[in-house]
This record gives sequence, C-alpha cells and structure tokens, in this order.
Amino acid sequence: MSAFFVAALLLSVAAYLHTSSTRPEMRPAHPLIDLLWRVLSFAALLAWAGLLLRGFYERHWSDAVAALLGSFAVNWWFGHRGPKPAWPAVSMLFAVSGLGLATYSFLYE
Repeated sequence: MSAFFVAALLLSVAAYLHTSSTRPEMRPAHPLIDLLWRVLSFAALLAWAGLLLRGFYERHWSDAVAALLGSFAVNWWFGHRGPKPAWPAVSMLFAVSGLGLATYSFLYE
C-alpha cells in the first residue's frame, strides 16, 4: 500500500469522526482540546481533498478512485460502529498520522 492511499484513508476518517461527533457529550471537555481537534480535522479535510486532486492529476486515475472509494468504505465502517467516547483521541491520532503520510506522499512519491 502506498503512503498516498493510507494517508487518504486516515485523513478521511479523522475528518469524518469530527463531523459525526456533534453531541456535547462526544466532545472533549476542555475547550482548547476541542479547538485543537477542530483545527486538526479541518487540516485533515483539506489535505484529503488535496491528495485526491493531486492523485487525479499526477497519478493514474485508478489510484485516486481507489482512495476515494476506500475513504467512503472506511467512513461507513466507523459510522456503522456508532459513536464511541474514544473518537476524539482516535480522530486526532489519525489526523496527525495522515498529515505526516500526506507530507511524505507530496514530497517523495
């Protein structure tokens, strides 16, 4: 698996988990942590869109389509499992890991 594909999946899940956790009990208690989560998920969404656009432009079209469909599948899987209290931590971990892999993908792939 390429760093491009894994980064697209991680970034998609990070942004999806943030948008799926709208209830106050699913948000971090500390306002600064909540702000950090919001910033990371927005950065993840922008990086995901950038990865897909770059994938369609510079890679074979099937790589970008696979990343897009894989993102939909992974988001469905997390959504199907239902909300969990650990989602903020998982989302932030996926965002940081995905941003790192996206940076690697932009620089070296």
